Parts: sequence; C-alpha cells; structure tokens
Amino acid sequence: MNSWYTTEGAPFPMGVSYIQAEDAYNFALYSKNAGQVNLLLYNSASFTVPVVTKLLDFNVNKSQRIWHCRMPAAQLNDAIYYAYQVFGNLDIPDEPAYWQHFDPDKILLDPYAREVFFPPCFDPVAACQPGSNAGKAPLGFIPAATNVFDWQNDDIVKHEGDLVIYEMHVRGFTMGAGSGIDPEIQGTYAGVTAKIPYLKSLGITAVELIPSHQFDPSGDNYWGYNTLNFFAPHQEYASDKTPGGQISEFKTMVRELHKAGIEVIMDVVFNHTTEGDINGPVYSFKGIDNSTYYLLSDNTSNPYDNYSGTGNTMRTGHPVVQKLIVDSLLYWVKEMHVDGFRFDLASIFSRTSEPTSAEPPIFAQLNADEDFQQVRLIAEPWDAGGTYQLGRGFPGNSWAQWNGQYRDDIRSFAKSDAGMLGTAITRIYGSDDIFPGDLMNAYHPYQSINFINCHDGFTLYDLVAYNDKHNEANGQNNTDGSDDNHSWNCGWEGDSNVPPDVMVLRYRQAKNLLTLLMLSNGTPMFVAGDEFLHTQFGNNNPYNQNNANSWLDWTRLNTMLEHYDFTVQLIKFRKTYTLISRSRYWRSDFVTYGFDGNAIDYSDPTLFYFAYHLTDSTGSDNELYVMINVGWNPQNFTIAIPGPWKQLINTYLGAGQDITLDNPLVISQTGYLVGERSVVVLGR
Repeated sequence: MNSWYTTEGAPFPMGVSYIQAEDAYNFALYSKNAGQVNLLLYNSASFTVPVVTKLLDFNVNKSQRIWHCRMPAAQLNDAIYYAYQVFGNLDIPDEPAYWQHFDPDKILLDPYAREVFFPPCFDPVAACQPGSNAGKAPLGFIPAATNVFDWQNDDIVKHEGDLVIYEMHVRGFTMGAGSGIDPEIQGTYAGVTAKIPYLKSLGITAVELIPSHQFDPSGDNYWGYNTLNFFAPHQEYASDKTPGGQISEFKTMVRELHKAGIEVIMDVVFNHTTEGDINGPVYSFKGIDNSTYYLLSDNTSNPYDNYSGTGNTMRTGHPVVQKLIVDSLLYWVKEMHVDGFRFDLASIFSRTSEPTSAEPPIFAQLNADEDFQQVRLIAEPWDAGGTYQLGRGFPGNSWAQWNGQYRDDIRSFAKSDAGMLGTAITRIYGSDDIFPGDLMNAYHPYQSINFINCHDGFTLYDLVAYNDKHNEANGQNNTDGSDDNHSWNCGWEGDSNVPPDVMVLRYRQAKNLLTLLMLSNGTPMFVAGDEFLHTQFGNNNPYNQNNANSWLDWTRLNTMLEHYDFTVQLIKFRKTYTLISRSRYWRSDFVTYGFDGNAIDYSDPTLFYFAYHLTDSTGSDNELYVMINVGWNPQNFTIAIPGPWKQLINTYLGAGQDITLDNPLVISQTGYLVGERSVVVLGR
C-alpha cells in the first residue's frame, strides 16, 4: 500500500526534491491565495509547450497553504526543467484585490529552484506585458537523481584576528585585460578558482562576493542587486552551462578557496527582488502570492512599498518569507559550504506593515538556530527608506556591521578636514562610541567592519584622484551616485596630464589610507583592485558598467607594482603584530600623545597630528609607537616612550623603504621628523 505522500506528494521540503526510495520527484510550492496551481514540465527540445502538465487538485495536492505532488521519474517524459502556472482565487478575505498579481498567462519560476535556465528566447518584456510569456520565461532545473560532489574533506579554520576581507565581483575580478587565465573561464567561478594563488600571495583571508544569487541577466545591472532566485548561483558566472554545472563550479571554487585558508562570504539581497513595482516583470513571487512576499500599501495605482530604492520591498516580517530566507541561508551553508553572509540594506528586516520594529523575529530565529552559530552574519545597517541603525540601533546585536562612519571619518581626517582628530582616534581605537564595550552592551571591536572603499563608491585610487564624481557613462547625466564622497584629488582632477608631484602625493595618500585601515582595531575590508590602485575613471556608481570601466585591469598590477608590494607587506604587518586586532578594546594598553610627547590639545580644530603607544597586556610581547601627520607640513615629534625602536612603516618614503618588516632601521633617538601627510609606525 502506498503512503499518503507517495500518492499526494508532501508539503515539505519546499521546491523539487528527489525521493530515492521511490525513484520519484516531490514538488512543493507555497501559495496562500491561489485558486489553482499547475505544474509544468519541459524537456530540452521544447521550452514553450510543456511535455507534462500536472493540474494540482486542492482536495489531494494541497496542505494548508502549500500545493504539492509527487511524480515517478518514469512519468517525467524526459523533462529536465519545470515551472508553475498559478490562477487567482476570486474570493480572498481581508485583502484588497489590487494586492494580488495573479496572471495564469505567466510561466512562474519556483522560488526554491536550485538552478535556473534561461531559454534562448528569454524576454523580460514579455513578463511585463499582458499575454503569455511561454518560451520566454526562466525555468527551474529538475535535479539529477544522482548528484554527488566530492568535497575532499572540506574544512576551514575560522579566522579571528587575522581576518582581512576582500570584496570581489566574480565577473569583474577576472574579465579584464591581463587577468592571465584561460579566456573560456574569464568572469566565472572557475576564474576565481584559477586566481587563488594570487589571493593567497596577497594575504587576504576571506572573499566577500557581491551578489552571486541568480539575478535578472537582462538590462544593465552589473552589480547584481536585483535577485531573481535566492537558491541558485548566477548562471552567467558559470563556465559550465550543463545541468548541475553552475552548482558544481561554485562548490569547486569554495572548496579550493578553503584549501587556501580563505573564507567565502556572500553578499545577499533579501530586501527586494528584480520584479520591481506594478510595472515590473512577473517572474515568480508576484504571480505566486504577491501579498505574502511584498510589503504593500493602500496606493491602488502602485501598492508596492519601496524602502529598497528599486521598486519593491520583501515582506520579511511574514513567516513564509522568513522561512524562505532561513532555508536559503541554510542551503548555502550546508550544501554549498559558504562561511558567511553580508546582508544588503539589512535594516529592511526591521520593516513590517507598521513602523520599524524593535525586535524583528528574523533576528531571533537566526540567533536561536545552532546552524548559524559559526556563520558570519554581517549587516549593511541601513536602507533606502531612511532607516539608519549603525551600532546599537541594529537589532542583530551579535552581528558584524559595515561601519560607514569609519569610512567617512577616516577619509575626512586623511584629507585634513578640520576638527577630525579626536574622531579619527576613536575610529582607530575600534569605534567604541558606536559599538560600546560597557557592561550593558559588551560589543566587540571586530563587529565593526572597517573599510575605506567598497564596490559602492570611489575606488581607493579614484578617492585620491577626483574631487567630483564622473558618472556620465551611466547614462543619467551624472545625476546618479553620491555627491558626498569625502574625496580629495591631491590638487589635480582626474588622470590627464597629471603633474609628477601630484602623483607622488596620490600614491602616499593611498598608502596612508590603507595603513590607517590596517592599524585600526576591528575587521578590515577593502575592495578588489585597491591593492594595485584600480580606477573606474571617477565613476562612483558603476552599477551598470559591465565593461572595462569596472572590470579589473590587471595590467595595472605591473604599473602599480610598488603599491601592490606595499599592500602585501601591510597585511603581513597586521597579521604579525597581533596586538592590533583584538576581541576586546585596547583600553589601558592604548595611550595617545601630542607631537611633543605630552597630552593632545583637542580644543585646536586645526591639529592634524598625534601619536599613540600600543602595548598588549593580554600576552603579546609586541608594542607599537605610531606617529600620524595629515597636515601640510613636516612635523617634529618627540617619541614619548624611550627606544630603541624598529622603523616598520614610513609612508613618506619611496618603494623599498616605506615598509621594512624584514630589515628595519633601528631608531634610538627621541626626536623624529614625520613628513607631511604621512604615517610612521615603530615597533618592537
């Protein structure tokens, strides 16, 4: 006698799954408000007319809100793709009709599909207009009955004080000139794998991949912040286009990165989808159960709340959406072996139909789940609707957070903005004003993700080469992108006919900024290419520049080799001097001095130099004496702590002398002339 599940299908797990004992597939789809659901199966010869259409009977194939069925593999008729057709329920209590977006003409992608296929005639316009989009819609892959990946005993030691995050665009990392890899794998997961020796030699210990979930391949979104599916790897980043190839290639990249001691963090976008507002395409969530998946308002002409700045906002307060998010995260952790996540516009998790909630349930859910205890959770603690929750304001109090205040304050200090000295000291110390380490809060400094640059904004080189953004290539008359960049061009805008002395200053300023980053307590992050001064030609918002304007130009590794060598040595310095990065604040181990060895006069807003002495009462024998001068003139410092010291870093000096870890100059005198706009680090 067959079990009920064999006959009717099971409401779990969501998506499609293979039942080995029955040689059958189970399909499960949530839709609270659907009146009818049809399962559509397609083979490799036809993407328009399904080879199997299964009408789900709610008397047999529905449990509460979930529609389900089970099909023996022999009945699939060689199908390898699947989708759904969903009809609306004309009698929906307690919800206005304009909250629904059912359209039985649309072929709908399963939100739980593990891999997405785009037919040759894929057309997003067809998903926006009335009528059928059959043959033009994305489809889910039906997984193979046997699909075993050899992880080769994959394991990685989680990094602590030696964590250095390298933010990377999978395509942009190897697509550009001079990447030195096989053209067939440029811009792919396999391309990242091929460059692992480079990453290891650089010294970074984690890569943070900006969105690699399957996003809409149409249009001009290069960055990928327009997710279509939260389970599938982005298919354009896979060189292997065969069924299962995307997953296998991603897994191989993760496995090999782990072998090199490099963690993998994914940038995830659960705040909105690519379906946009009322005028956007109907690919999946809209046509399956619009009012469950999106925050909606009483605006009858366009009911989509837009706290993401992209047209819609996911209803992350709904239990079904929370389950989708948690299931997605668990899949990437357990099946794909990802080590952590950076949540784009994470403050949207606080959004419900009501004003911002103090304790959104998604945070409690993640904190309580043992599967997430060793997973890195990093928030971008704001959204596009005006919520800004950096530090204590963010509900996930154990999460790390992108510290946008660190970025702005260190940039301002480095370019000699008045009155920034005290704030800069606080940022270097670990930003305890934002992440307080007191009895009540007990935050850790490593929860502050310190960065000078990221994908969103100027690169490190452009930060010291442009006062103003130059986003004309984006096609919006230079109106897009932030005007508040805290940048300084060192006296000459751009790269045309730059005087030699300006270039020298730019190189030094770039070294200064990276040095301050690596001297700071907290977790450092920089964006790929900053190690060889990659430029985007002044574009601070190249979200649509899937071209050489954004791709890393690896020929700069040769032209900017001195800066690359400096960066490698700087990362090595941070790892060697473990007293910098700590679980706790430096407290009494950290003492600041004025240039004369006395107390700092914080009342002077034009003070641009200070020193500090850092020891380690937790066990390390190392200590540092750091002198920082961001002023316009050289400054004589009195070294307050008697020597001898070893001169480890002096950014004023040229290549080969600016960082000398292996054969440092011994400093015995008490006086030291620190050049204008430079950082000196003494150690012992």
